[in-house]
Amino acid sequence: MNDAELSQIIAEVLDGNTAKFEMIMEKYQKPIFLYCYHMLGNYTEAEDNAQEVFLKTFRNLRKYQSEVPFGAWLYKIAYHQCIDIIRKRKLVKYLPFFYRDEKENKDVDLQIEANYFDESVHQAMAKLTAEERNLLILRCVEDKSYREIGLILGKSSASLRKKYERTAAKFRKHYAQVKGVGVYEYGQGSGFEKTV
Repeated sequence: MNDAELSQIIAEVLDGNTAKFEMIMEKYQKPIFLYCYHMLGNYTEAEDNAQEVFLKTFRNLRKYQSEVPFGAWLYKIAYHQCIDIIRKRKLVKYLPFFYRDEKENKDVDLQIEANYFDESVHQAMAKLTAEERNLLILRCVEDKSYREIGLILGKSSASLRKKYERTAAKFRKHYAQVKGVGVYEYGQGSGFEKTV
């Protein structure tokens, strides 16, 4: 579905053809679920909150402004939904995170299965703030550009680049501590250097 088709579907939904909203859900359901899962770290909560994201999207569709990419607007809704849940918990859970294994120099996607439930990643991610985790997830897992992340978070892409570099370094430091190796020993293989 290209941008023109998406705009047409949104127009039809707003004109009363609510059944067309299902096409939007089909396009974004999996990525939004995965995003919620990465943010919340719980499958059931991710399912429930992804549904809530689509309900909020449907209810607020008239507020969508076409100069902002629809995907960025949707991720912004998902971000706020997940942050609300995290705040309600008052206890941040460990989050899964994809990265390069420190002993191998393979791309992130080749390491997903091997490292998805790595406790060291959970522990290192838990030491970051929700905003820092969100930035790493959007950039590394969701592969969003700094421009898209800026639209989602309402921040400039230049400041996000700097924050990303600091956050990646912070993650590497925490990860090295958890693994019991020095930061320089662990070095550059974390996958966070994947910048565009």
